[in-house]
Amino acid sequence: MQFPYQLVAKGTYSLKNVRLETGFEYDEGEVIRTKTDLFSVDIEEGKIKAVKPNNPASDALDAKGFLMLPAFRDMHIHLDKTWYGLPWQALSPKRRTVKDMIAYEQEIIPELLKTSVERAEQLISLLQHYGTHFARTHFNIDPTSGLKSLEHLEQALEHKKDSFKAELVAFPQHGLYYTDTIPLMKEAAQLKSVGFIGGLDPLSIDGNIEKVLDFTVQLALDHQKGIDIHLHEAGESGMKTINYLIDKAIENPQLQGKTFVSHAFALGHLSTKETEKIAERLAEGKVGIASSVPFRGTIMPIPVLKKYGVNVLIGNDNVQDYWSTFGSGNMLQKANLIAELYGYETEFDLSRTLQFATQSILPLDDKGKQQWPKPGDEASIVLADASCSAEAVSRISKTEALMNEGNLFWRP
Repeated sequence: MQFPYQLVAKGTYSLKNVRLETGFEYDEGEVIRTKTDLFSVDIEEGKIKAVKPNNPASDALDAKGFLMLPAFRDMHIHLDKTWYGLPWQALSPKRRTVKDMIAYEQEIIPELLKTSVERAEQLISLLQHYGTHFARTHFNIDPTSGLKSLEHLEQALEHKKDSFKAELVAFPQHGLYYTDTIPLMKEAAQLKSVGFIGGLDPLSIDGNIEKVLDFTVQLALDHQKGIDIHLHEAGESGMKTINYLIDKAIENPQLQGKTFVSHAFALGHLSTKETEKIAERLAEGKVGIASSVPFRGTIMPIPVLKKYGVNVLIGNDNVQDYWSTFGSGNMLQKANLIAELYGYETEFDLSRTLQFATQSILPLDDKGKQQWPKPGDEASIVLADASCSAEAVSRISKTEALMNEGNLFWRP
């Protein structure tokens, strides 16, 4: 897919006929509808300068009554490795374990690297098609690819710099010790472009939880990075890994708010009491969870985590690649899936579920008071063909325009 929008404005300009949510309508104390109105919005140098009464007679750019929402953010994806842009292939039944996949990657990476810049750009365009302007992307660090995955990803991001931003996680996909990846991780950690130190199933891949996490934590501390580790392991080893990482975050306050466990499938197999206990501990250590919202035998306790104040980030993870046949690239679809999984069906609950696409930014607070957009907010928005947030989530509404830091792109 090519980039589906055309640049129509940047710098300083205004929009008219912008639909914004203004409050809730109630019946016997229950939210039954979201109220909206049309406004004019001024943009200046990447920020929202002002939100004013609508002036339909002005010569401002016409938003045509589309709903303005915060642009979407995908907080767990692998832009550096995808089959998207190549001929269709479904998932192979032959490779069932992570170690199977490591062996397969060692075979195919040299060939995939030849086109990885172009395919990363195509995948970014797919995300943008659905209104995403920002991603936290993991990139492979392994002896087969060296730093090439990072170099190619940075090239793709440079080509997209006006319309898309990303933060990067150095991900030892082939293990730290299972393959000789320690020197490469140390090299990657020194790079300014790398924001997080990643990790992978420390017990099942490298055979030692403490050894792997001690290295990961120290590397993050030495270079002032965050941590975001993949943890597919369930049961005792999964919970031991999560608790050990929480302990490290509590011991090192500089890691709090910057430490995440991706997937964390172990949390989906606990009793209610156990879930509440670990949610309390995650909140205490300010350790977040990044989830792709799995539902094949593992339903993550997202409502409980949110209840206890755990930072829950959502992403697509794989988009039609050799790890997973599924993955649409659409963050509204992820919010829709969450609504269906957890029974968020009312106007109020659906409106709250938008936060999983925008990563916590909502136009209205829980009492229906308008809290976004405000002067000074980053001018990164979408214009959606929807009457309100609840409809956008429920109907996975089409995005008509995407703005990244004041650069406005519109569908031709």
